[in-house]
Amino acid sequence: MRNKMLVLMSSFFLLSACGESADTAKTTPEAAPAATEMAEAAPSCGKVTIAEMNWSSAALMANVDQFILKHGYGCDAQLVTGDTMPTGTSMIEKGEPDVAPEMWSNSLREALDKGVAEKRLRYAGDSLSDGGEEAFWVPQYLTEKYPELATIEGVKKHVAMFKHPEDPDKSMFMGCPAGWNCQISAGNLYRALKLEDAGFALVDPGSGAALSGSIAKAYERQEAWFGYYWAPTAVLGKYKMTKVDFGSGVDEAHFKACITNADCAEPKPTMYPPSSVQTVTTESFASKSPAAYDYFTKRSFGNAQMNELLAWMEDNQADGTVAAEYFMKNNRDNWSQWLTADVVAKVDAAVAKL
Repeated sequence: MRNKMLVLMSSFFLLSACGESADTAKTTPEAAPAATEMAEAAPSCGKVTIAEMNWSSAALMANVDQFILKHGYGCDAQLVTGDTMPTGTSMIEKGEPDVAPEMWSNSLREALDKGVAEKRLRYAGDSLSDGGEEAFWVPQYLTEKYPELATIEGVKKHVAMFKHPEDPDKSMFMGCPAGWNCQISAGNLYRALKLEDAGFALVDPGSGAALSGSIAKAYERQEAWFGYYWAPTAVLGKYKMTKVDFGSGVDEAHFKACITNADCAEPKPTMYPPSSVQTVTTESFASKSPAAYDYFTKRSFGNAQMNELLAWMEDNQADGTVAAEYFMKNNRDNWSQWLTADVVAKVDAAVAKL
């Protein structure tokens, strides 16, 4: 019905422009094809609202999604301000926005699962194919020289290498800033791995900026550094780091029950389980626009790639819009894999105009 209305409206405007009557139009063969072409050019998926979260990777994704939906699928794609809790709640209760490109879903898991079960939402796919990644790290230049530093036993063996900035008789393990949730997990793993017994002192960096700054300083001086960090981040894009293997595997049940608990009495070694980072859409959008929804089931970034993109954003002081244009121009091999051939051709044409 909508297409028929568009054809009729297009015919009306064509006739008005030429000063013809409806009867004359019936005998003019050019009118119908022109109207049909206009109807076919109309957006196929209508208005789509996309949450642009207030951190860099999410802003990049939102702007990439807007560009591809607009130029590849003919959507009226609009960005709206978002954040994890308010966006998830609004999608469940109000059915808007239509898309949350980067939802750290563990923090809202129960509510999101309920929304999916009630057919209000869909989990389209993984925004970050590796998941959110937390770990203890050492600089890559150290593991290139001492490969054993990629393991916790190797780090302990070379404890004297990791100089404490204020106490020459101790070595430093750089923890997480006070007040952050990761301070609890990092502190419990510090105890579980018996790092104090090995000679490490747990150091509070004081702030996120100081934590990242300590890595930058170590890199500039090619000094030893051992501590907590997470991905994807600009820091791990700029400074190549090696994740330290605890030799324990991941015990997700113990991690949730004890390692993340400030009252954890007997912490045991476990690697950090990956955090689920997903693209979530409303059911109404997925049902209304199946082709556009299918794009979200394929669109995903690896952490290594996102780290590099975030580093580029920081170095160039780029916002989500500029970063998305940079990505589209320089990563065709990536984004073209998410799209069908006909959509790729449309997006190619739009990228060529940037």
